[in-house]
Amino acid sequence: MLRRFGSKVFAARKAYRAYVAKGIAPGRRPELVGGGLVRSAGGWSAVKARRRAQDHMKSDERIWGNGEFTPAVSDQAQERVAERDRLHAQGYDLEKATMRVSSDLGLDPAQVWAAGKNPLTVKARSLLCYWAVRKLGLSATALSKKLGISQPAVSIAVKRGEKIARSEQLELLNQ
Repeated sequence: MLRRFGSKVFAARKAYRAYVAKGIAPGRRPELVGGGLVRSAGGWSAVKARRRAQDHMKSDERIWGNGEFTPAVSDQAQERVAERDRLHAQGYDLEKATMRVSSDLGLDPAQVWAAGKNPLTVKARSLLCYWAVRKLGLSATALSKKLGISQPAVSIAVKRGEKIARSEQLELLNQ
C-alpha cells in the first residue's frame, strides 16, 4: 500500500501519515454516519418521525440500501444459509460433492481432482468449486489449498461452474 504514496519507504510513510491526518481533520461527517437505514430515510429525525408514526422500516447496518432493498438481501442470505444447512444435514461435504460431479459428468472421482486443462476436467473442477463455495460454504482459500491452485483461480472457477450448473440444470441436491 505504501507504494501508492511514494517510492521510498520513509517518504511514503510520511505521505501516508499526512493523508490519514487530512482525513481525520474534518471530524465526523454527517453523510457518513448512521448506516443504510438512517441515510436512506433522510437522517435521524426522519427515522424518529417514522417510529412515532408506527412506520417501521426493515434495516440492517451491514447493508447499504433503502428499506425495500435490505429485506431482499437479508432474505437471499437466509435462503443460502438454509440451503447450506439442508445440504450439511443430508451429509453433503466436499467428498460427496466430488462424487456428485463425477456421477453427473461420467468421470472417475480422481479425474475431478486432477490438474490440467482437459476440457472435461476443467468443467468438473469448475462445478465442484461452485458447489463447494456457494452451496456448501467452503472458503475459496481453503479450497484453493486442497486443489493446489490459487484463490483467484478458484473464484474464476466458481463463476464458470455457476454458468455450467445453470446451463445444464445441474443441482448438487435434487429438489
